[in-house]
Amino acid sequence: MKIVVQKFGGSSVASPSLRKEVVQRVREAQMLGYKPVVVVSAMGRAGDPYATDTLKDLMISANGGGEPSLRDMDLIMSCGEIISAVVMASTLCAHGIPSLALTGGQAGLVTDGNYGNAQVETFNPERLLAHLRNDEVAVVAGFQGVTLEGEINTLGRGGSDTSAVVLGAGLGAERVEIFTDVSGIMTADPRLVANARIIDHLTYNEVCQLAYEGAKVIHPRAVEVAMQHNVPLVVKHLSESRKGTLISSEVHEKTKLHFNRGNRIITGLAHVPGLIQVIVTMDEDDAEMELKLFNSLAEAHISIDMISIFPERKSFTIQQEDSEQTEKILQSLGLSYRLVTNCAKVAVVGLGMRNIPGVMASVVQALKNTNIRIMQTGDSNITISLLIREDDLSEALCTLHDHFHLAEPPREDEQVLA
Repeated sequence: MKIVVQKFGGSSVASPSLRKEVVQRVREAQMLGYKPVVVVSAMGRAGDPYATDTLKDLMISANGGGEPSLRDMDLIMSCGEIISAVVMASTLCAHGIPSLALTGGQAGLVTDGNYGNAQVETFNPERLLAHLRNDEVAVVAGFQGVTLEGEINTLGRGGSDTSAVVLGAGLGAERVEIFTDVSGIMTADPRLVANARIIDHLTYNEVCQLAYEGAKVIHPRAVEVAMQHNVPLVVKHLSESRKGTLISSEVHEKTKLHFNRGNRIITGLAHVPGLIQVIVTMDEDDAEMELKLFNSLAEAHISIDMISIFPERKSFTIQQEDSEQTEKILQSLGLSYRLVTNCAKVAVVGLGMRNIPGVMASVVQALKNTNIRIMQTGDSNITISLLIREDDLSEALCTLHDHFHLAEPPREDEQVLA
């Protein structure tokens, strides 16, 4: 039995005309011999009647402006996807495709009980397989599962993507298709880089890095699950005929897919605006204070990034909204510090840079040529991160995009470094 899991985001199921597009995508999969399983997000975005954020705001208002219990919040937040599933299943039936709606729990997703950010512990595929054998399309409410005790949990950010990938892995699907309002994963944000193009093929590692570094097309948790189970993902636009972006291992066993990126070392760029650089000075031998600083930030749930630790100086970045709380912590510890506001992070990501010397030098030279100051750097196996002034963000992205010829598809004879 050939199975494909098709996930449709909230903007893809928000209107009758868009739901007809979904019907067409499901029908196309059936015509190709697949048994589709559909996963849906809540309809629309914040402000729309059944969107997750709208339901969340309704609950907060009913609670007098205070935060409701996590259990109650999960109950109401799960409703948006259930509404989408019922409406979508009814639409498929109306177009002659036998279908039924299922909650995440009914579909077999068993969660760990962590309200608001649950993990799927097990997946029982028997019910879905029975519906597929009966030529029925199961429309599953994404973003949710149920504990062994029957409590509903939501899966946190990107939860519907994660639902789709878990189902795909457990059902042995040939691939998981993520339909969204973009044409695929691009070499950079097209709002800032006019000649950004769609990337045909990415590895799981590259997509995870792009997502962690600011790209928002697919959640890294979903990609991690896909990588663990070697399930190919395809990100594509609901209404376009383009193939979109394929995400897989470098060579996929089922499909025998191989990369064709020539000698290109850089795949794409990501960015995070609205950062503040924190520079803390302290005595060289004060390891206890260093530990106290980072523990205090962690206890306050302040996420830090681009961490550089030297004997007498500690540098890291925080989100702009965490500035006031971070300052209170630094002051309470009696530390000497400096905050540099209006910063942004630019990340250069590429599988091809592994063990290739000279990549950092090429990046630095490109930005130096345009007088863009690099305030801090970080790197991993396939990523170079740069902290710059936010005013320079667009120019930096365009400069690096042009420098590494990312607007052009890779060629076999391409030089490794520009």
